[in-house]
Order: sequence, then structure tokens, then C-alpha cells
Amino acid sequence: MTGWCRFHVTERRRTCEWIDCMQAIADDYPDADRIRVVLDNLSTHNPAAFYRFFPPVKAREYLDRFEFYYTPTHGSWLNMAELVWSTLQTQCLNRRIPDAATLQSEVAAWEAERNELDVTVNWQFTNEDARTKLHRLYPTVEEAED
Repeated sequence: MTGWCRFHVTERRRTCEWIDCMQAIADDYPDADRIRVVLDNLSTHNPAAFYRFFPPVKAREYLDRFEFYYTPTHGSWLNMAELVWSTLQTQCLNRRIPDAATLQSEVAAWEAERNELDVTVNWQFTNEDARTKLHRLYPTVEEAED
């Protein structure tokens, strides 16, 4: 929404990498009372994991600041974050990258350029559009009463 994005390139997609990412986001917004995070439904994206990595008081502090929104499993393409990810793949990852260090460097350069340009998403897909296009996923009031 603000035109700012952050990517973390990691070797694996474990819960500990996700927790590191959440810590970095919290550090990016030290004065924010509430940080809204859009997530896919990957099993590692579990708020209860904060209690595995931090003492209870610290875990609760993080969880009080974060507000998690999970993308629908059948409609993740509706998510603005997915649009940014798709753009990264098209503009930066559309070739063979020889090693992890080069990958991290390339993604960091792409991220810096995108953030400098202050690119935002002009979202025009309405709830009504979603109900029309995805009618089989959205029951009508009449169907729900049957």
C-alpha cells in the first residue's frame, strides 16, 4: 500500500527464518503500535511459533504488534503481495542465477530500486468483481439458505 517492500532471501523456508523476517519487520517500524502483515498459508507462518523462539513476555509483545491477514487458498493471485512477487520474478529472477550470494545481491538491488521508485499497486478489483469472477467460491444468500 505504501510502495515499500522488503524481501528476505534464505536458504530454507523454516519457521526460524520466518521469525527472523518478522523481527526485521518489527525493527523497521519501531514506533508502530500495529503492523499489518499479509501472509500466504505456508505452515511455517504460525503466530504460535513466537512462543517457541522467545520468552512468553517477548512473544506476547510481538503478537500484540502484529496483525496477520492470510490470503485465501483459492485466490492468492488477488493479493497485492503476490503481484510484487510476480514482478520480482519477471524483472529480476527470469534468468539463471549462479549462487546464493548473487541471488541475495540481485534481489537487494531490485528491492532498493523499486523502493526508490515508490511503486504502488492501483488495486481495482472489487468485492463485487470477486463474487462475479469466483462465483463458485462465493455462495449467494439464497444458496446459503437452502
